[in-house]
Amino acid sequence: MFVVRDQSGGPFDKWLDTRGIFKNREYLRSAYTPNELPHRKDQIDQLARIWAAPLRGETPSNVFVYGKTGTGKTATVKHLMSELRKTSKDFSSAIEVVYINCEVINTKYRILANVANKLRETMQKRDPDYPKVSEHVPKTGWPTDQVYDALLETLDSVKQVVVMVLDEIDRLVVRGVDDVLYDLTCINSELRNSRTGIVGISNDLDFVSQLDPRIISRLGEEKVIFPPYDAFQLEDILTERAEMSFCDGVISDAAIRLCAAHAARKHGDARRALDLLRCSGEIAEEDSAGRVTRDHVERASERLERDMKEDAIRALPEQSKLVLLSILLLQEQRVPNIGTRDVYNVYRSLCRQNKSDILTMRRISGLISDLDMMGILEAQTVSRGRYGRRKEVELTVEPVRARAAIEDDIYIKNLDSFSDTRQSKLG
Repeated sequence: MFVVRDQSGGPFDKWLDTRGIFKNREYLRSAYTPNELPHRKDQIDQLARIWAAPLRGETPSNVFVYGKTGTGKTATVKHLMSELRKTSKDFSSAIEVVYINCEVINTKYRILANVANKLRETMQKRDPDYPKVSEHVPKTGWPTDQVYDALLETLDSVKQVVVMVLDEIDRLVVRGVDDVLYDLTCINSELRNSRTGIVGISNDLDFVSQLDPRIISRLGEEKVIFPPYDAFQLEDILTERAEMSFCDGVISDAAIRLCAAHAARKHGDARRALDLLRCSGEIAEEDSAGRVTRDHVERASERLERDMKEDAIRALPEQSKLVLLSILLLQEQRVPNIGTRDVYNVYRSLCRQNKSDILTMRRISGLISDLDMMGILEAQTVSRGRYGRRKEVELTVEPVRARAAIEDDIYIKNLDSFSDTRQSKLG
C-alpha cells in the first residue's frame, strides 16, 4: 500500500530534487571488491603460484601477506580464494576456504569454533548428503580441547584441502592469544584425509619475529609484500571507480588527481582515496553543486582527517590512549627521536598514577604499531649501526586535538600533576 505524501514536501525533497552527483556510491566503499585489481599483477602471480599446490594434490604452504592499510591485501586474497574454489572443480579437488577476521574473532576458543562451524556449514552446502560428524560448537561452554577435537573431526571427515585465512593475524600477538597458531600449524600431523594451510594477512612486517620460536619453526611461511600505491596508480583506481559511481560529467580529472595525491601522501592508502572521493561528492551534494571540484576535495580531506582521527582516538581502548598520551607528553617536552623505551617509561608512570595495569614493552610496541596503522602516529624502524635497530615515533595528529580527544575519558586525570613531574621522569 502506497501513502500519498503531502505536497508541502518532506525532509528528503531537497536532496532528491537536486541534480544527481552519484549513480551508485557503493562502488566507492571499501566493502566493494572489484573483479579486476589494478597494479597488483605481481602479487597475484606470486599467490597463484603458491596456491596452485593444492590443485596438484599437494599440501599448501603457509603464506603471510604484508602491507599497510589500503594496499589491496584482503581484496586480493578474497578474489584469489574465490578463483581457487572455482578452479578446484575442474580438477576434482575438494578445496574449502575459511575466512576469519582476528580483530573481531580474537580468542583461541572463538577462532577454533568459527573455523569448525564455518567449514561444516560450507561442506553441507557443497554436499547436502554430507554426514554431520560433529556438533555445532557453541559460542561458549566447551573446554578448548573439545573444540579442537570437533575441528579435527570436521576437517578429516572427507578428503579435502582447507585454507584458513586469518586477517589481521598480528592482533593475536597483541592480545596474547598467538598460541592458537601453534595448534593450527600442528594440525596436519593429526589428519589422515585432509590437509590445511594458513594465509595470514598483516599490516605489521615484524609480526612473525614476535611469535614464539616453536610457532615460527612450524610456520615455514612464504611472504608476499603489498607495497603502497603511488599517486599514478591511485589515479587509475579512482578513475575506474569514478566512472562506475558518478553521473556523467560531474567530476573533473583534476579533482581525481588531487584525491590520489592526498592519499599517496598517507601511505598510498586506496581505501582512504576512495573515502576522499566519495566524501568530495557528498560535499558537492550539500552545496547543490553541479560538479565535484578541487575545493570540494580539499574540504573533504580536512573533514575526513579531523573526524577520522578524533573519532579513532576517542574509540581507542584505555591502554592505547595511555600510550598515545605518553607520546604526546614526550613531544610537548620536545624530546628528540622518541623511541619505544622512552614511551614505555612515561607510560608506566601514567599507569601508576591512574592505577591501570602495566603491559609489557612487547605489548606496547604492538599498540604503537596499531596506532601507526591507524595513521594517528608514524613509527619508523631506524638503524643505529652497532647499537642495533629501534622504533622511533611521531604524532601525525594535532596535539591539541589529540589531548582533547583523550581527556574526554574520565580515567585520564591529574594531568597537571604529571606535567609538574614529567621532566624529572624523562631525565
